[in-house]
Amino acid sequence: QVQLVESGGGLVQAGGSLRLSCAASGRTFSSYAMAWFRQAPGKERAFVAGIARSGGSPYYADSVKGRFTISRDNAKNTVYLQMNKLKPEDTAVYYCAAGLVMSAKVILTTKNEYDYWGQGTQVTVSS
Repeated sequence: QVQLVESGGGLVQAGGSLRLSCAASGRTFSSYAMAWFRQAPGKERAFVAGIARSGGSPYYADSVKGRFTISRDNAKNTVYLQMNKLKPEDTAVYYCAAGLVMSAKVILTTKNEYDYWGQGTQVTVSS
């Protein structure tokens, strides 16, 4: 079992920055590929960024590429999402997800591949 707790959401003006954190329970954090998804009102949950067990090969949705950075600290059981140059269309509930994988280099990009989810944190970007 893995429990995920997100933090760092809030209200920010367009062009601003936020850093989301996701703290995971358990001693096997390094066995999981991690990702951030987001869900805006009336829309499906969508992939934002993913990172492999090893911390390498981050992968981003086209809509956030160049603005968002995903990273992880396996010693702290935490994954981060640094969000810069925020836009009103980034407004959503952001979810952290963990997927058990065998390979240290695999990144999972679809929500059905993830085993555990956090409760979400609201990010609101005003224009």
